[in-house]
Amino acid sequence: MKILLFGKNGQLGWELQRSLGLLGELVALDRRSCDLCGDLTNLQGLANTVQQVLPDVIVNAAAYTAVDNAESESELARLINATAPGLLAQEACKLGAWLVHYSTDYVFDGSGTQPWLEADVPAPLNVYGQTKLDGEQLIAKHCKHYLIFRTSWIYSARGGNFVRTMLRLAREREHLTVIEDQFGAPTGAELLADVTAHAIHQVIGKEGARPQDAGLYHLTASGETTWHEYASRVIDHARQKNAVAAREMIPVPTSAFPTPARRPHNSRLDSAKLQATFGLSLPPWQHGVDRTLAEILGWENEKYDAVPMLTLDGDSSTERSA
Repeated sequence: MKILLFGKNGQLGWELQRSLGLLGELVALDRRSCDLCGDLTNLQGLANTVQQVLPDVIVNAAAYTAVDNAESESELARLINATAPGLLAQEACKLGAWLVHYSTDYVFDGSGTQPWLEADVPAPLNVYGQTKLDGEQLIAKHCKHYLIFRTSWIYSARGGNFVRTMLRLAREREHLTVIEDQFGAPTGAELLADVTAHAIHQVIGKEGARPQDAGLYHLTASGETTWHEYASRVIDHARQKNAVAAREMIPVPTSAFPTPARRPHNSRLDSAKLQATFGLSLPPWQHGVDRTLAEILGWENEKYDAVPMLTLDGDSSTERSA
């Protein structure tokens, strides 16, 4: 199996290099790659790259993710989040290849309190969410063999994310204010990468292709929390290492932090369809966060390696990769 990965140096792309490398030959690119084009703003270059590599699977982990900047850079966001994935879908269709793509809870308006289902009607609140929805629709239009994973609140031990931001701020300040009225599930890039590898193996593995499993799936860690509760867990763990100065976490409403782009209050996603289709049990969000904190803070003696990041139904092992 030959896999072509875009966005190799992002939070998710970095983890995908590990998980996808176990499946076969991996060609991993970013926008600075030289011999082949990994720049999603260069449509002709992308098409030429796919035609040259001739992959069995294209995995697109690249995206425009600056939510607030997208309000003033809508054309660039649309090019990267919609037009380029649509082109990759067309090229995948020509080859009979699969396309794997990642989307977001921001395609919904964040109303209500129930986890969103794949069949629920999208209604983005901002430009970023609209461009990600447009990308989903273009992929479905141009390619039969695709997997789109909608996720939320991604973090990892590297790159810029909420965990690392909270740790930095907590070293600088004694009091932090964090939003308490947005709900979702923090989802680790490591978990996303392992599920992706397992899904690819299932749909085009040695036991035969499963085109019936193509489609859109919600993929987050299990459970739910708020940004305030999430931050409190991060800081409480860091205090045990004397790694932060913050003594107080003050909960505030979304209105306390006005931003150019509106944020959804309800980012909960229902992952039951994914778990049933691919035979998975997704871990509680706390497991991945604690594991990542152990890596960031250097808790070498903690026994987080015993916590399963991904469990196959009917399997009691603690394998991290399917």
